Amino acid sequence: MIGRARFALTMLAFGYAFLCVPILLVMVYSFNESRLVTVWAGFSLKWWHALFENDAMLSAAWLSLRIAVISATCATILGLAAGYVLSRAPSFFGRTLFGSLVIAPMVMPEVVMGISMLLLFVGTDQLLGGPGRGFLTIAIAHTTFSLAFVAVVVQARLADFDRALEEAAMDLGATPWVTFLTVTLPLLAPALGSGWLLAFTLSLDDLIMTQFIAGADSQTLPMLVYSSVRLGVSPQINVLATIIVAIAATALLISNRLAKRR
Repeated sequence: MIGRARFALTMLAFGYAFLCVPILLVMVYSFNESRLVTVWAGFSLKWWHALFENDAMLSAAWLSLRIAVISATCATILGLAAGYVLSRAPSFFGRTLFGSLVIAPMVMPEVVMGISMLLLFVGTDQLLGGPGRGFLTIAIAHTTFSLAFVAVVVQARLADFDRALEEAAMDLGATPWVTFLTVTLPLLAPALGSGWLLAFTLSLDDLIMTQFIAGADSQTLPMLVYSSVRLGVSPQINVLATIIVAIAATALLISNRLAKRR
């Protein structure tokens, strides 16, 4: 038994090293003096200064942040409604179809999602004259993709929800809407916060689906990084990757902490 435990622990350590060491090397080489990303020439912050003076990179980052905030907020609201209905309404006409449509973006390949969104927006533009592909279409697509994750988080939280608290509030004279606002929603706040951070992270680093629906004047940060990496890796990409890893790690830690709260 001890030998098996050591073997499992060793394999786990090798697995985490395989995943994390390359990321750590990227973060270390973001402080490299050399222009070559594989040659260490000494500690320097010049590539950090160069990144913050790169107007194209900053513009793309600002666009991605705005899209991520808006899509995460909309996905949280819609995901709350979808998760609440799926949890509290066990049987209604079309429930199976509704539940399948809510969960579909989680299991559907992003290429298929991107093509379907492209056809939708092109058809809408031809029939209604808009919206043109750009900020709004990307936000709508990211919301559609992310709300499934929020709905799953909300539904899981409601599965072990103590409904006696809601019943006690209604026994004291609260209406169903007041009960939802004063009892249910505050208790769901950790799950909603976790879902918002997850949706924010998914939107911030989405590339495949965004490429189908982005216009010429709406280049997000992942698109800019992908186009620049094809021409050669710049040390500024290491700096950008370090910042993104720090943001994503912070968001995941906060999400995990919120999910564990009761």
